[in-house]
Amino acid sequence: MEPLRADMFDEICPSTLNPIRFGNDKWAGLVIRCLEDGPRRFSELRIPLHRVTPKVLTQSLRLLERDGLIHRTERTTPVRRVDYALTPLGQSFLAPMQAACEWTATHWTELLDAREDASIRN
Repeated sequence: MEPLRADMFDEICPSTLNPIRFGNDKWAGLVIRCLEDGPRRFSELRIPLHRVTPKVLTQSLRLLERDGLIHRTERTTPVRRVDYALTPLGQSFLAPMQAACEWTATHWTELLDAREDASIRN
């Protein structure tokens, strides 16, 4: 499995402009995208989610686990290790998320213009 890239979620990226939220907080969709290729450790998730504080990332992971979208596996041997992976329910979230990303990419210019207009008015 490929390592997650630090620029996976650049600030000027459709994922940050997407007005459609998935999950229980603003970071949930990004966490799910990080887990789409397989289980990851907390430290791996921190690489593309560097704008998220460890505390907030932990909260997001707990909420996603509570909602049945991810599963947390703790291993104690040979060393303590915790992995996060999508559940089948979490996997089923990927198709609607992809559709939302495609919609955002199609309407990228309109979304940018609307945000710029709003910032000028404020």
